[in-house]
Amino acid sequence: MAPSAESAQADGPDTDTETDDAALLPAPQPSCCPGLCSARWGLAVVLHITLFMVYALRVNLSMAIVAMTNATHPSNQANVSVEVCSNRSHAWSNGSHPAFAHGAPVYDWSAKTQGVILSSFFYGYIFTQMLGGYWAGTLGGKVVLGCGLFLTSALTLFVPLAAKLGVVYLIGLQVLLGLAEGVIFPAQYTLWAKWAPPMERSRLMNIADAGCTFGTFLTYLVAGFICQCLGWPYVFYIFGGIGCVWSMFWFLLVYEDPACHPCISARERDYIVSSLASQGCSHGWSLPLKAMARSLPLWAIVVACFCTDWLFYTLLTSMPTYMNNVLHFNIQENGLLSALPYVGNGLGHILSGLLADLLLSRHVLSTAAVRKLFSAVGMLLPGAFLVAVSYIGCNYTAAVAFLTLSLTVNSTTGAGLSINHIDIAPRYAGFLLGITNTFGIIAGIIAPTAVGFLTSQDLVTGWRNVFFLSAGIDLFGLLFYVAFGNGTIQDWAKEDVANQ
Repeated sequence: MAPSAESAQADGPDTDTETDDAALLPAPQPSCCPGLCSARWGLAVVLHITLFMVYALRVNLSMAIVAMTNATHPSNQANVSVEVCSNRSHAWSNGSHPAFAHGAPVYDWSAKTQGVILSSFFYGYIFTQMLGGYWAGTLGGKVVLGCGLFLTSALTLFVPLAAKLGVVYLIGLQVLLGLAEGVIFPAQYTLWAKWAPPMERSRLMNIADAGCTFGTFLTYLVAGFICQCLGWPYVFYIFGGIGCVWSMFWFLLVYEDPACHPCISARERDYIVSSLASQGCSHGWSLPLKAMARSLPLWAIVVACFCTDWLFYTLLTSMPTYMNNVLHFNIQENGLLSALPYVGNGLGHILSGLLADLLLSRHVLSTAAVRKLFSAVGMLLPGAFLVAVSYIGCNYTAAVAFLTLSLTVNSTTGAGLSINHIDIAPRYAGFLLGITNTFGIIAGIIAPTAVGFLTSQDLVTGWRNVFFLSAGIDLFGLLFYVAFGNGTIQDWAKEDVANQ
């Protein structure tokens, strides 16, 4: 996939060091504080738990909104196709809702209103992406990420109150939640630019990122039972409270870089520092914005992120609604089956990271070829699985199987385009993630709203159109990324360029 000349360049960050540094690279991996005994792997575990909490806080409304809303609202039942699946859940068919037994309020929100509520998070999330990357590059990733996590957790506690006050208040709170959480992922990339050796980058970052999908899994799994047993407000009280507590541990356990860590061994510190020597230090206050705007490899990541995030956010925010309105699973079944695809996604993140680093360390493929290969698998196959879902009718087992496969295989983009920022510009990794995430979030804003619009008239035809649209957008993004993606440090990222 990549030009042959790039194979020699792609490993440049690992072979351009002096002889002494090069001698350090292969040796420490088996003997330099392996596994959880090393500081860098400890950071991966802490970030895994942190991102677990971040996504638990993000998707709790996607699950709880099924219990919060009146399933008999006319717009939720209008013009349903004759092909729609028969109602499997008797508790729902007679209009009763087991989650209401504990006095939790029920709101008369249409499908369009629910789509706007679910997408409103991204109205705020989009504004702090680049700011988060910039702040992390100047103030430090630890402080920025920790503050974002605490604010997100604290604001989550107020969701039941905002819903009681009205839709406008809930939308406003969702915007604030997005603003707080928007700094977290750019700050994470800034930390990894200081901690992850190039030959371990895929596995470390994917172990951390797997927390996102396992957090989604647990939330979907547990939230249904909380709604049933305690009432939907406790979904927000429980996860918000746990997030506040964990944010305190974050500040105690994480250090900005190896030089700041009090317990890291000298050997591990020297190994990390020497392996990252060629990428330079943090960007400081100036940024080469013009050079970034002209960079095709960066635009390749931007376009691909928009397209794959469209598919991902469609499933993330709307799968419980599909399980309820089309397949008619009750809220406990809904939670379990909506969670199932994220088990595969989390495991896929970890395995793809290990495999990508193996291919790079053995020089089987160049960095660009590895990123494009894993992106191709993670974008092409999920689209095909979604198209298949739209034609299987009411085969519940096949629907869940294809949705599970779609999100499982999508995880391989974690070893592809999702970490390509650090390959092409490690000094600006957090800021670049902010740029690409901004475009990905635009997809996150549009996708749930589009789902609400497309499915508001005819459920079966509407969801078929949703899946076809997601697959087509994903395919376009893959073709653009394969054509223009790169795996080497760009010239504008090798030294300070005036921000003009």
